[in-house]
Parts: sequence; structure tokens; C-alpha cells
Amino acid sequence: MKLSTFSFEPAGGWSLKEFPALDSEQTLVMVFASPDYLDQPEALWELFNAYPQASIVGCSTAGEIIGPLVNDTSLSVAVLQFERSKLEVVSAEIADADQSFAVGADLARQLSSRQLSAVFVLSDGLHVNGSELVKGLNSALPAGVIVTGGLAGDGDRFERTWVIRERRPQSGAVTAVGFYGRRLRVTHGSRGGWDSFGPERRVTRSVGNVLYELDGKPALDLYKDYLGERASGLPATGLLFPLSIREDTKDARQLVRTILAVDEERQSLTFAGDIPQDCLAQLMRANFDRLVNGACAAAEQAKWKTGGGDDTLAIAISCVGRRLVLGERIEEETEITLDHLPPGTRQIGFYSYGEISPQASPHAGGQCELHNQTMTLTTFAEV
Repeated sequence: MKLSTFSFEPAGGWSLKEFPALDSEQTLVMVFASPDYLDQPEALWELFNAYPQASIVGCSTAGEIIGPLVNDTSLSVAVLQFERSKLEVVSAEIADADQSFAVGADLARQLSSRQLSAVFVLSDGLHVNGSELVKGLNSALPAGVIVTGGLAGDGDRFERTWVIRERRPQSGAVTAVGFYGRRLRVTHGSRGGWDSFGPERRVTRSVGNVLYELDGKPALDLYKDYLGERASGLPATGLLFPLSIREDTKDARQLVRTILAVDEERQSLTFAGDIPQDCLAQLMRANFDRLVNGACAAAEQAKWKTGGGDDTLAIAISCVGRRLVLGERIEEETEITLDHLPPGTRQIGFYSYGEISPQASPHAGGQCELHNQTMTLTTFAEV
């Protein structure tokens, strides 16, 4: 695999003098971009035109990662030319969260093959139920296929996200890349670092990813009580207080869910993934040191059997809520992931509205799940 990573800034232009000569039918271009490039796509067109034969995927972000740096008005780009593996890109429109399972299952069926080893998926971040999307993917993919990816972002605005579909940025879209062959090495890691607080409550009314009641009381009212003055900034301030859910008191496995929207009339909260009725839910808050340590642990997971070097790419997808908490110290988590990956590993990525990764460690397998408030890493290399 031949690999190049670079970036674009409106003030300084491209970070290299000319685009790497890696165009081919087995080339994949990944680009993570500020949401504003939907309205000002000239730099995107320049990149796309430089790689007419390549497959191109990407999405809008809540911050672009290039190496250890985090930017807000840029493009972060990786160009991968595969020598021993094949790839296929499929995509679909999604207008409503109710379509999420069907879209995931359909994309998986299009990619499914005995030679399929991994899938990387990028989805609109606002018109999707991420939990149902990954359930749909899991339902139609062969066992053992690694699935990672994330939900597109729009800073802390929650107004409009987009995904590159058929070489154009488009809202309401999902794109998935299938990787084929046994010479591709893919690893992954995903960790959080948030602390639970307050009482654990029963979800007494929910539908899909919409939460109406906790312990028989309106969910939005309870959230506002905890947020106090910060309640006026919902849904953005809700990123600082995600929800931890588990099936019952015997369930040691917790999933974290992030708020995407609020409905004052219905007193409800819409999350990036399912909030099952009758499950247990508890608020969480940030612990700065634990967030950074979580990023470190994700890198330690992902480097399992990773050789590193200039031909290894790490895709870092971290939650926008982590960025809001870490603030000016945000690059501590992107620096620490690089520090704990093998020397020479290249890193790009983005801040998201949800992260997709198996829960299990890289050598244990496991179906993909939607996560929120995690740092999730995927590495790609050919052997």
C-alpha cells in the first residue's frame, strides 16, 4: 500500500506543492472537511479532479484531524493506493432515521462476499439512528468482518451534515467502503473516559432513539434540572452530559449516548443511537485526565499487530463532546494517540456525532456498535 496524507487551509492552500501521483482504480481518497465546504466546494473539486479513477469518501466534521493537529476550516486528506487488496464503495440516501436499519442492511448486502475483510462507513449525522444503522450492517455481513466509521458532524450547531456520495458532498447520505483480500491488516480501538453521577433511572418511555420519560418523569425536565444555567444551550451543552445506558443491574457493559436534538413541546430528547425502553440510564460528566487516558487506551488497543511505518494509516474519530470538554487542550488526545501507535504511523480523522467500532478488543472480534463520547481508532496497512 502506498500512502500520502496532507491538508488544505483557506489561508495557506494545500500543504504540498502537487498531489501525489497515486491515481488508480485501486486508490481510495479519504477527506474530512469543515461543513462549509458544501457551499464552497472549490478545493474539493480540485482534489477530486486530481484523482479521476479513484474512489472518494469523506464527510463534514466538528473538527478535522491531521497528525496531532485539530483544525476547523480545513480539509484533512489521505490517499491510499492498494497493491494487494481490492475495494468497493457503495452509498445510499437516508431521509429519515426510520430508514436506518434498512439502509445499513442494503449496503451490507451489496458489499458482502467471502473475501470481504473490513468495512468503513460514514453516515449523515442528523438524519440517522446510528444504532439501527449498525444493526442493519451486522444483519447482512459475514461473521468476522471488521466494521468501523462514524457519523458526520456540524461543529456544535447540529443543523446540517454531509457525506461524499458519488463524488459529491450530499446531506442525507450514507457511504460504505468494502475492503477485500487477506493481505489487508485492519485493527481498531475504542475507549471513553467519562464518570457517571446522580441516580440510575429507569427508561419508562422511549421510541427508538427518542427518550420521553425517566422514572415516569419528562426526560427533558430532568436534564434541565441537572444542567442548570447550561440548559439554555441545549442541545450543544448536552454534549457535556451524555447518558450511559445498560440493560439491567447485572449488565456490566455500558453504552454511551449523545444528545442530537430536543423537543420542548414533547419534552423529549433525541440521541444518536437507541435508548431501549426499560433499560437503566445514568448521566455522565467529563473527567479531563480520564478522557486523555481513554484516547491512550484506544491507541494501545489499535496497535495490536500493527507494524507501523509510513505505509500505515490511522483514522481517528473522536466525539464532538470530548472536544468541547478538552477545549484548548484538545490536541493532547490526538498527540497521545500518535505517541502510542507504532512509529511512522500517519493519522487523519475528525470529530463526529457518533463513532462506529466493535466493542471488543482487536484480537477478540465482535460486531460493530454505535458509540458516543469515545476516541475510536482504525488502522489500515497491507502485508
